[in-house]
Amino acid sequence: MKKFIALLSLLLAFTAAAKDYSLLSPDGRLQISVQTGSVLTYAVSYDGQQLITPSEIGLTLEDGTLFGPGTKFTKAVKSARNQSFQTALFKRSEVKDVCNELRLKAKGWDLVFRAYNDGAAYRYEPQKPVTVKSEKATFRFAEDWPAYVPYTGNGDNDGSQFYTSFESTYQYHKLSEWDRGHLVFLPITIEAANGIRICLVESDLLDYPGMFLGNDGGTPNLYGIYAEVPTEVDRDGHNKLQRIVRKRADVIAKDTEILPWRGIIVATEDRQLAQSDFVYRLATPAEDKDWSWVKPGKVAWDWWNDWNIYGVDFEAGINNETYKYYIDFASAKGIEYVILDEGWSVVGKSLLDIVPEIDLEMLSKYALEKGVGLILWAGCWPFNQDMEAVCAKYSAMGIKGWKIDFMDYDDQQMVQFYRRAAETAARYGMMCDFHGAFKPTGLNRTYPNVINFEGVYGLENMKWNQRADEVTYDVTIPFVRLVAGPADYTQGAMRNGTRANFRAVNSEPMSQGTRCHQLAEYIVFDAPLTMLCDSPSNYLQELECTEFIASVPTVWDETIALDGKIGEYVVMARRKGDAWYIGALNGWEARDLEIDLSFLPADKTRGTAYQDGVNAHRAARDYKKTGALVSGGKVKAHLAPGGGYVLVIN
Repeated sequence: MKKFIALLSLLLAFTAAAKDYSLLSPDGRLQISVQTGSVLTYAVSYDGQQLITPSEIGLTLEDGTLFGPGTKFTKAVKSARNQSFQTALFKRSEVKDVCNELRLKAKGWDLVFRAYNDGAAYRYEPQKPVTVKSEKATFRFAEDWPAYVPYTGNGDNDGSQFYTSFESTYQYHKLSEWDRGHLVFLPITIEAANGIRICLVESDLLDYPGMFLGNDGGTPNLYGIYAEVPTEVDRDGHNKLQRIVRKRADVIAKDTEILPWRGIIVATEDRQLAQSDFVYRLATPAEDKDWSWVKPGKVAWDWWNDWNIYGVDFEAGINNETYKYYIDFASAKGIEYVILDEGWSVVGKSLLDIVPEIDLEMLSKYALEKGVGLILWAGCWPFNQDMEAVCAKYSAMGIKGWKIDFMDYDDQQMVQFYRRAAETAARYGMMCDFHGAFKPTGLNRTYPNVINFEGVYGLENMKWNQRADEVTYDVTIPFVRLVAGPADYTQGAMRNGTRANFRAVNSEPMSQGTRCHQLAEYIVFDAPLTMLCDSPSNYLQELECTEFIASVPTVWDETIALDGKIGEYVVMARRKGDAWYIGALNGWEARDLEIDLSFLPADKTRGTAYQDGVNAHRAARDYKKTGALVSGGKVKAHLAPGGGYVLVIN
């Protein structure tokens, strides 16, 4: 009887500890429901429609401690956030941070939920560093909805799917049809009922592995998967520029006190995803110091066009004459930077070793005299080996930044590498463009010198993939990948192909879709540091397009997604100062649009349009530049298959 009474008392005490909490968004439409006690779950609904049913979350520490099921929360504190902050290198100059917050306090921990009008987020906040053995993050969707799913590759270099370039295109299928043989990386967008869209993201990833997703088999239920901490790495891969993981520990994060936000963005229209600042909003703010030396802009790029310049009296390639030609072109057209991609340093050696064909000090001085900055490409491994030394040497030489490539992981060590690279480069007044990178998670807010990321199936793939469908991808990423942040997509091709005429050519590559499709990408895609992928010689043959590209801003005061449907088309409006830039991208079906510009000031009635030519469906380079009249707050545009449209109103 005594044992029975003791057991009953324990059960009653445990049951009493269980409690439900509810948190509403400021507009009252989104609700987060949290249940504690023998389980720890959250659920999300919108306008009364269940989106995510009770889904378990929790952490297991290295010593076996559980945070989640059975955790005794001693206090629940609700608060409201209503603030805004200024940005300098983003798609809008002011970001509003308005939400309601629930903070559940336990011994040594806080669990924080936030309900925004456009989504839900949660994170764990330990009061001292912890070593995490595993994390349970589940997403039990209310129905078996279709999703845009980016599967990882096959892990060719280390045999695991944690090795990936994060560049996969999207498979569109129901959640229950998930390929269990492959992991999926974020973001992922789900098409829920009644026009609601859900995008899963994470933010403030500073000292913790990124989250992949798996499926528990034939259901709409997803769960987080994380790479363990590496214990053995070596130098391998492309030209031995990559860090390859050979062995891992049985924990996912060591001695961390910064765990990321798990984000669930909710939109009632596709276009709302294309203007989201959810990830940026949640990230840690930058230190309050002078970041004005970080200069966004455009970059004349050598690698995509295979250093192919013509009409000159020297042999083009990785040499001083070629780069002086690039610098002269950039200077003449008002392009801020020139990049020296792979080949300027000795393969297999330190980045301190420059090939004899390049006089980098002379080129940097020459560029600075011409008002152009130089950016250097670097493989992940050699940059990590000599990070302090190479930043010191080349910043003193006048080099403005780094394009760092081939990271291809997002385990804790690699996430720490990003942060260390950003910190080190910042100390020397240098920018970072992370290529071969996982998706943005707000690091560009924490370190404004981190000015771009790849993690996108960009135009470089047109050099070798004959079977690619880049046009459909282009009208999908504004609603999936670009929700997370900017992308080093590398647009600007002057050779353009229709669906039938496109050919993958490595040395003289082309794009899919029309010329105006390429021009519109400079408005539709976010990229504070934006490449001009084609040869300066080709741009000099296409001065009208080149002058437009050179004139387009890369950061904005205002961004409005006007229209769009995932995988079909997108229309974006951007403002810089008093000038408005409207860009539209189309999929493979010809389309007539009536674009609503009623938001413009009354005096903004005339502009300059770049639109698909009447024969663009046959010759993709066909376009025309015309005057355009905004009549009744609207403008009409015809977009060819794979087409585009641009309207500039000053």
